[in-house]
Amino acid sequence: MDEPKKKYMKKSEIFTFGIGLFGVALLTGWMPDYTQTYFADFAFKGKGFDAGVISLNISTVFLVAGIIGAVIELVTGFLIDNTRTKLGKAKPWIGFGAIPMAIVAMLVFAAPNTSNQTFAIVWMYFIYSLYTAVGCAVERPAECFGALCSPEPSERSTAISIASFMKSVGQSGGMVVVMVVGLIMKAVMGQQQFKNAEAQGLDLVISTAVCAFGFILFVMIFFINNKERVPYTREKVSLKDAVKVVFTFKNLLMVSLTKLTGFGRGVYGTVSLYIAIYLLGSKDLKLALLLPMGIGTAVGTLLVNFVLKKFSTKQTYILFCIYGASSLAILYFVATGIGFRSELIVPFLILNFFCGLQHGNTNVTPNIMIADCVDEIEYKTGKRQEGLAYAGFGLFAKVASAFTKALGPWLLYTWSGYMASTNANVAYAAQSDSTLNKFLMIYTIIPAIFVILQGVPILFYDMVGEKKEMITKALMERRARAQEQNSGSQADEQGEV
Repeated sequence: MDEPKKKYMKKSEIFTFGIGLFGVALLTGWMPDYTQTYFADFAFKGKGFDAGVISLNISTVFLVAGIIGAVIELVTGFLIDNTRTKLGKAKPWIGFGAIPMAIVAMLVFAAPNTSNQTFAIVWMYFIYSLYTAVGCAVERPAECFGALCSPEPSERSTAISIASFMKSVGQSGGMVVVMVVGLIMKAVMGQQQFKNAEAQGLDLVISTAVCAFGFILFVMIFFINNKERVPYTREKVSLKDAVKVVFTFKNLLMVSLTKLTGFGRGVYGTVSLYIAIYLLGSKDLKLALLLPMGIGTAVGTLLVNFVLKKFSTKQTYILFCIYGASSLAILYFVATGIGFRSELIVPFLILNFFCGLQHGNTNVTPNIMIADCVDEIEYKTGKRQEGLAYAGFGLFAKVASAFTKALGPWLLYTWSGYMASTNANVAYAAQSDSTLNKFLMIYTIIPAIFVILQGVPILFYDMVGEKKEMITKALMERRARAQEQNSGSQADEQGEV
């Protein structure tokens, strides 16, 4: 009979870890898509700028910011693994970076009042790249904390699963905020004045401020209550080590490559706002569109935790990839069969829930895999390098995000034939049926292809089964011996005194 496994975390810590990730997701889940529509539809409306040039540069802004973010990810991981404080190695970055990140996020939605198109374009590149860089210094340590909260793999897996569930809820939080802000603005300003304010993107600015405040509040709750419990090794980590960790450990590389091979799965977020506007009839109904998917994601997160009790992380990941691609394909064929009319709304929203289940896998399983990879790297090298392991994953994630944010706007604003409004009092112009059909493809078929591709690297992942159990046991014994030696050394020093 197996001995009961030791518990290291207080129950409240598991919850507040989730609260912290909820707060981070409340802001980061809001920013990319709404930044895109702010730049495209509101920031420089009525300035007479060339719409084609602006659209092309919006695609490139996200590509450049993503590449900058990838570099910052690696630097952040290097700095985390060289951080030695009483608070730990990741917590200081999260706690002290929250307010600067919130301020920069607000500045993204403060476009300069300029008639110079070149200056406007330069501003977009600068401000979103700055947000991406500052965000790396908070978001990645927050993810990294999952490998530091407990040395017991089953306990940390549970903590990561619950935190990932709360993170998935937080990713939909911005949609709730924009809906509530819109309702309050309508009540205070009246219908016509609200339409004028909405046409200038004022509701996005206010909603971002609310999300930024919530982000700071929830991160501080995590910061106060949670502790790092996995001892870090004392060796200094070099930049050479950083590159080695990211690119030479096979299992970590395979997990990281899932982000790159699956980069296009995220383009659905680019078009979701416009499907809400043109299919459901209102920007506020983006919540009605994505809430079922968000609920599906949250349920999927819990479902993954259940599946992981029956299958390995490798098997779980591949199963969900096959399911995810199938559900997206079904949504496309059902939608094209019914057509873009009111009868589509209910089945579309129901199927959205089932499409959302797959996201539970991508939110949870890779984080558990990376924590296992950190153990494997420590077993092989004697160094505990959570920062670099998560930074490696983050590096690939940022490059993938850059590709996604370049591909998504190109598909939306160029390939689909989208027409932006030129009327200062009208937020969104009417679109053709061909454009609406392409919106649907961006939401379903294109992501489905990349969902399959993201599973390919995991076919080569092997930190599972007996290998994982052997490494966990060896590390526990190694740490116990090190603790005994430290205790003996301290006793000898006291005897000499």
